[in-house]
Amino acid sequence: MTPAAPQFRDAMIAYLRENHHDICRHWFDDIEVLDVNNATVTLLVREPVQLKYLQRCCTSPFQDAAQAVANSLLAVRFIGDEQQAGGRSGTGATSGGGHNGRAASLHSYEDDMLISPDYSFENFVVGSGNRLAHAAALAVARKPGHAYNPLFLHAGVGLGKTHLLHAICQLAMRDNPSIRIYYTSCEGFTSQFMDSVQAGLMNDFRHRYRDVDMLLIDDIHDLSHRDRTQEEFFHTFNSLYQTGRQIVLSSDAAPGRIPDLEERLTSRFNSGLVAQIERPCFETRVAILKKKAELRQMELPDDVASFVAAQIDSNIRELEGAISTLRGLADAEECPITLELARKAYGDRHAAVRSVNPSIQEIIDAVTSFYDVKLNDLLSKRRHKSVALPRQVCMWLARKHTRYSLEEIGGYFGGRDHTTVMHAIRAIECRRDGEPHFSQDIERLEHQLIAVAG
Repeated sequence: MTPAAPQFRDAMIAYLRENHHDICRHWFDDIEVLDVNNATVTLLVREPVQLKYLQRCCTSPFQDAAQAVANSLLAVRFIGDEQQAGGRSGTGATSGGGHNGRAASLHSYEDDMLISPDYSFENFVVGSGNRLAHAAALAVARKPGHAYNPLFLHAGVGLGKTHLLHAICQLAMRDNPSIRIYYTSCEGFTSQFMDSVQAGLMNDFRHRYRDVDMLLIDDIHDLSHRDRTQEEFFHTFNSLYQTGRQIVLSSDAAPGRIPDLEERLTSRFNSGLVAQIERPCFETRVAILKKKAELRQMELPDDVASFVAAQIDSNIRELEGAISTLRGLADAEECPITLELARKAYGDRHAAVRSVNPSIQEIIDAVTSFYDVKLNDLLSKRRHKSVALPRQVCMWLARKHTRYSLEEIGGYFGGRDHTTVMHAIRAIECRRDGEPHFSQDIERLEHQLIAVAG
């Protein structure tokens, strides 16, 4: 059956996209079928991070796909280049340094270090709010211990800290397969520390964290109120720093704003580069949505991305959730993802927090009714005067009566940029000054909107 392996792989991927689309990624096309026999499908995955991710998270759906394609009971086995060549499996972080027992101990914790292939530098959207953090992370991944040490990233929930930590791991391992990396959360560090104290295995614990070339700890703010853990991490930090090993930390607050953090730790965290990641602007949110959709091989029209980006301005995690919501709704209704579908999914989420101000949807409804234009024409790329004027009126009213930025308003109207909105506002202002009848029409529209909002 091996000669038909490429066709078998294509059939499996097609089945996964049809029945398990949430797990599908564009890099699945790089997976190779080495062998198909009566009992097992052997799949070759050359990228170590992707291999571990598939082994840990995707065995069941791949097995389902294999059995559906072969119409028989089959197991799925993922292997890497080392196993294909007959060598021992393992990762770079377990090589070198220490006795065999120590290496085995480290390897057992290494197996728990799951890096997401989605969180790579290639999939990270750079904007004004994260440019410094991205550049610093890239420099650290390329030259561990030489660029910025320590690197301290801080931001609110879901703004990309973990993404950058995973990206550092992947690029560093790709550039130097023998590098010893350990990535965990602060909660993981604390749990392992407490377990090691109770089991009398502190030597193993210290070797695990100090015999590495790069240590990455997520959510280091969880050290707050933990005196014994802070003491241990202080010595771990010093051991790595003094020998030139790279340290990368993330937190939801700057070092000086972490409550009950020892001053000596605050000082050390501030000794390297401290980079903040801010909430993404409208253009960055649109780009993030497009990137997330591309990763999942979804068609996401520009107007839909702009609309959703205008509705969701909190964090990247919610944007990612929006992609899943749209896909689920499209599947349920057996229709493509369109602006109408997005409006059905999200409506106007800001309407709940307004007081007596009209929503942007109420503005659009009032203007389309007043000028007798279709909604699709208003949101389209058409520039005919019969459509362009009502569109400009919408933009002017939205700027005056809602809290949306110029970028967000443009997003509602076919993904237009802020300069288009600025031009529309100036055009309406000039026309109001020079045409009394037009000015009266605008006032009439405003009275209608205020009455609806009230």
